Amino acid sequence: MARVVTAAEALAGVQARLADAARRAGRDPNDITLLAATKTVPAERIAAILDLGVLDLGENRAQELLAKAPQLMERPTPPRWHFVGQLQRNKVAALAPWVSCWQSVDREPAGRAIARHAPGARVLVEVNQAGEGQKGGCAPGETAKLVDELRELGLDVAGLMTIPPHGDDPRAWFAALRELGGNLGVHELSMGMTDDFEIAVEEGATIIRVGRALFGSR
Repeated sequence: MARVVTAAEALAGVQARLADAARRAGRDPNDITLLAATKTVPAERIAAILDLGVLDLGENRAQELLAKAPQLMERPTPPRWHFVGQLQRNKVAALAPWVSCWQSVDREPAGRAIARHAPGARVLVEVNQAGEGQKGGCAPGETAKLVDELRELGLDVAGLMTIPPHGDDPRAWFAALRELGGNLGVHELSMGMTDDFEIAVEEGATIIRVGRALFGSR
C-alpha cells in the first residue's frame, strides 16, 4: 500500500520544482505566486495548505467557493480567493465579497457585472489562444479592446490568463501570452498547472495554478 503524501511534502515538492524552473530562467521564485487550485478539495484539506503559508486559492465553481469561503474566513491570515472558472454574470454579486482576483474575465458584460458589485476589482483577461470552442476566453486579437473596455469600467486589469490546448506543447502558447502581455503593458501572467508549470515559469508566468501536485488526483 502506497504511503500517503502529507500536505507539507506535496508543497515542498512543488516549491522545489518552481525554484528549479525559476533558476533555469534566471528568475527569483519569490516573484511567482503559487495558487492552490481547490476544485473538489474539501475545506479541511485546504486548511492544511493554508497552515503551510499558501494563501492564494483558486476556485472554478461559484457554488464551491461560496461553500468553502465562510468555513475558512476565521483564520489568523485569511485566504485570497481567485475565481478561475467560466464566470456567469448572475453569480458575481454573491462572489464579490470573497473574490480578490477575477482571473477568467473574457467579455465586457462580465466586467460590467464585476464593476457594479466590486468597483475597482483586480481582474485578469482570459485569452483563448487556439480558439477552442469548449473553452472560455477572448481571442488574442480582441484582447486589447477588452482590456480597454474593462479599464473604462474602472477595473484594475492586472494581466492575462490562459490554458493551452490539451496535448499541445505548451511552451509556444505561454511565450505568445508573454508577448501579448508585453504589448499590452500588463504584468501578471497566470499560466501553467501541475503538468506544465515549470515551462510556464521559464516563459514568464507570475502566477501558477497547481491542484493535483498539491492535493493529489481528484
